Amino acid sequence: MLYKLHDLRRFSVFSAICLYLYCYLKNMELQIIPNALLDQYRKHVEQYALLSRFNQLKDAEISTDGFSFYTSVASVYSSKIEGETIELDSYIKHKRFGVEFQPDYTRKIDDLYLAYQFASSNALDRNSLAEAHTLLTQHILPKNYQGKFRNKNMYVTTKDGRIEYVAASPFEVGEAMEKLYWDIDLLLKKDLSIEEALYFASMIHLVFVKIHPWNDGNGRSARLLEKWFLARKLGEKAWFVQSEKYYYVHHQTYYDNIRVLGLEYDLLDYSKAMPFLLMLSEALMSEG
Repeated sequence: MLYKLHDLRRFSVFSAICLYLYCYLKNMELQIIPNALLDQYRKHVEQYALLSRFNQLKDAEISTDGFSFYTSVASVYSSKIEGETIELDSYIKHKRFGVEFQPDYTRKIDDLYLAYQFASSNALDRNSLAEAHTLLTQHILPKNYQGKFRNKNMYVTTKDGRIEYVAASPFEVGEAMEKLYWDIDLLLKKDLSIEEALYFASMIHLVFVKIHPWNDGNGRSARLLEKWFLARKLGEKAWFVQSEKYYYVHHQTYYDNIRVLGLEYDLLDYSKAMPFLLMLSEALMSEG
């Protein structure tokens, strides 16, 4: 009887350990970022080609200690996607050579430039993302909205006023973003191949923009977040990838690929995300 009781106790301890490990491993799973397309994604990209192209990236000769050409490219084209009319040549004259323009022409791009600079020298977490949003919306949102989740419903509309997307309800935003922060932190701790890094950077971009957590500045934040994650996984050369320019040049396709997932947040179909996911790798491979 004593023997059996001893075995029972030993079995109970073993069971408890197994239960703990199960719960631990379960909690290590991604909470909101879909990974079901990862194997299929690998079939669309070629690791050696991506690595080769990435290793060829280098800063532009025009860059200095106080001016980054590729940060200018990112800031200008991410802003142009949102409807800003500034041209890259004009912004370089302003930022690199001190040519003066009307403040309204450059100030939002200057703010986004500061957000990219901030991201390049800070860890990626919930606090730093909120700070980056505060920087990039200095001339877009009132101060009490900067770096704060929205508390109202959000609808993305077309130019003629039609609703094309209903974002996460304000009651879902906090929980959804906590899951995204968890996933980002988990992925930052994992060793990822270049194709995995590109896949998850793109998916982070997509999940974030579908949550649409801010009152404004969601697109700019999503594109910055994608680049930020990529730089944390692959190194500083990731800041030289001209993804924002690629998205602008193909902005109709960019929007179509985001839109195809569905009209409402709760009914999104991420199985249709592959065309969007491939755009970042296409941006990298298209650079010459």
